[in-house]
Amino acid sequence: MQLLEERIKKDGQVLGEDVLKVDNFLNHQVDPDLMAAMGEEFYRLFKDAHITKILTVESSGIAPAVLTGLAFHVPVVFARKHKSLTLQDNMYSATVYSYTKKVNNHISISKKFIDENDRVLVIDDFLANGQAVEGLLEIIEQANAQLEGVGIVIEKTFQKGRELLDARGIHVESLARIAAFENGEVVFVEDHQ
Repeated sequence: MQLLEERIKKDGQVLGEDVLKVDNFLNHQVDPDLMAAMGEEFYRLFKDAHITKILTVESSGIAPAVLTGLAFHVPVVFARKHKSLTLQDNMYSATVYSYTKKVNNHISISKKFIDENDRVLVIDDFLANGQAVEGLLEIIEQANAQLEGVGIVIEKTFQKGRELLDARGIHVESLARIAAFENGEVVFVEDHQ
């Protein structure tokens, strides 16, 4: 998606060899126009899948997931990372390792929000090592729901996440695919070939 790639080039900041900071438009401050365009693109890519629910993990996946839900006119459910007094029992849960924060997060979704009748599209901000998506897939399996695909805003192709999902035969669509970070700059897959 050219609009997203241009925004990454303009406002993204490469940290070290494998971290891209996009807090200017995606995961701290949110650009709603860009989120709406991404939601429409995810709709275009998955519109024939008869999606009934959009799933994501709090918090950075929520903005693109909500605008995708709007495009599909279906509910958006986000896995919570922290237990709350209002979330006690009747939960599906999984453990997800956060590569950027170097901690395990326990994510959960209430059983009343996903069940065997749902056809699910997972939306997440990044695909790197695949841990967040794997956690959501575990929850989808616990609910006996049907996974229809995974939509990723930014994929780092030089990490193993896509490989894990491809090995499971999962339909994955990424709006921006990064091949490498070279000299503090983002190199997209189509520019790297």
